[in-house]
Amino acid sequence: MKLKFLENINAYGEHAIRLNDFNKAEASKFLAIIKDLVSGPKQIIQLSSYDFIVPVNCTLTLRIAETDEGIITEDNKEFFCDLTPDAYEEMILLIEPFCLKETDAYRFLYELDNPIDFLFSAGREK
Repeated sequence: MKLKFLENINAYGEHAIRLNDFNKAEASKFLAIIKDLVSGPKQIIQLSSYDFIVPVNCTLTLRIAETDEGIITEDNKEFFCDLTPDAYEEMILLIEPFCLKETDAYRFLYELDNPIDFLFSAGREK
């Protein structure tokens, strides 16, 4: 699973953090991370601390927040995803199908008015 920052993905100058190049086993591991964040004592999880997630050009820290802000950054290298537990629960539902079978599908993991989207894409970069 690769973690990468993508600049200017559309005509509106929006960006994305993309998790891609994974199989259903790795999708299941990522799902477990999100479930641990929501139900466990940790309020912050650094994704690059997991050996199956390879940071390409950035880091991403998931944080429990009181409001849904989405992904934020000050330097386009270190990113933070600030969402409420309810938003992470919705993310769990979006990730679950990737854990059931191998696929090349993709999904955006939240719907917020934020310039940085969170793209979950099983396929490899071409």
